[in-house]
Amino acid sequence: MSTTEHDTDGTLGEMGGVVDPVDLGMPAPGGAFDDHNPPDAALIGDCVHCGFCLPTCPTYVLWGEEMDSPRGRIYLMKEGLEGEPMTDSMVGHFDACLGCMACVTACPSGVQYDTLIEQTRAQVERHHDRAPQDKALRGLIFALFPHPQRLRLLRGPLRALQATGLDRALRRTGLLDRLSPHLAAMESLAPRLGRPEPLPEHIAATGTRRMTVGLLTGCVQGAFFPGVNSATARVLRAEGCDVVVPRSQGCCGALSVHNGREKEAQDYARALVDAFESSGVERIVVNAAGCGSSMKEYAALLADDPAYAARAQGFADKVRDVSEILDELGPVAPRHPLEMTVAYHDACHLAHAQGVRAEPRRLLEAIPGLELREIPEGDLCCGSAGIYNITNPEPARELGDRKARNIVATGAQVLVTANPGCLMQVTSAIERSGHPMGMAHTIEVLDASIRGAPATTFTPA
Repeated sequence: MSTTEHDTDGTLGEMGGVVDPVDLGMPAPGGAFDDHNPPDAALIGDCVHCGFCLPTCPTYVLWGEEMDSPRGRIYLMKEGLEGEPMTDSMVGHFDACLGCMACVTACPSGVQYDTLIEQTRAQVERHHDRAPQDKALRGLIFALFPHPQRLRLLRGPLRALQATGLDRALRRTGLLDRLSPHLAAMESLAPRLGRPEPLPEHIAATGTRRMTVGLLTGCVQGAFFPGVNSATARVLRAEGCDVVVPRSQGCCGALSVHNGREKEAQDYARALVDAFESSGVERIVVNAAGCGSSMKEYAALLADDPAYAARAQGFADKVRDVSEILDELGPVAPRHPLEMTVAYHDACHLAHAQGVRAEPRRLLEAIPGLELREIPEGDLCCGSAGIYNITNPEPARELGDRKARNIVATGAQVLVTANPGCLMQVTSAIERSGHPMGMAHTIEVLDASIRGAPATTFTPA
């Protein structure tokens, strides 16, 4: 079907309820995709266009545009396989997707949209010539965020800016928004930085050792939220885990794989497999939802690499979110009361990509005095989505403000989540809302309870 026969910017219209069968061979010559891992035609054929995904899709909720829904994007993938060229319009619809995977949870047919959009984005990165400004922005992002050492170098100037109040003064002028909304988004998302908290390479369990685990320190987590890593290590230690923190570890590749930078993601994955392979750990613990979802998929990412395929599978089998490990082990460290109300925000790559929902809630509910409240529209993405809130600041801000309104409506004193991107995005949105709240990672709350810290650690003054 050509674009003259059906406008790919319109609705599905006469297409009806089912996508026509797709030829399971290679993509048609001259079309959007090459023959290296194109969007899987069989997976495309699984979509029956029932519409259950529509109310869960952030961009469809915002705009009501069919081609900015999962089923609309799947239809564009089908057209690309059948010979439609890769146009700016087509890429725009793919780029608008946050990759939140809420549609995967909602789909009654089990459509693997997560696989399809990652395959598609890799094709886009190879074949689409982006505008110079977009190319430069993405170049800056990937020259900075996947590099822990570069992020740590950024801490000094950023702390100085925050200490003098120049960051807030600059924000009030609106100058950066006028010069570059993308850079303004980056500045507004920067968290308030505390002191560095380096971890030793080996941390011995308190009491009887129950398990030996490796800890991913991460890029943004390690540089901007070092307290989360310290809290993770303390809680694991208190619960009887020897903790290994390999010095050679680097980026996990999550941002790269989620944005179609396939070779780069594979290189990061190989290096991380190497870093943990000789550590002797039984599990690899992750406290950042986006990182964990990618690391659990290393076997697929490196499936075509004979030197790493089996090793990647062994690595992925060990990966657990910290809430999964603690829920699996069960508590041995006593919990002290925290008298406060908490709204728990499901990070998309924890709830939808990994299916981890009950475990963090059970950990929080086991804390004496803590009252857990659910957030309206809890499954709708906050707009962070990796680098989305930088590359697409306007819809990200709209989604963030919507999330903030729903969080504030709970009346909770503290917002808790399990991903650094969500913490930055929601903190920024809550500040705009004018309703101050405490912000914390799940593991920080658990750590405070085990240490006997007061609830005022988190609640706003």
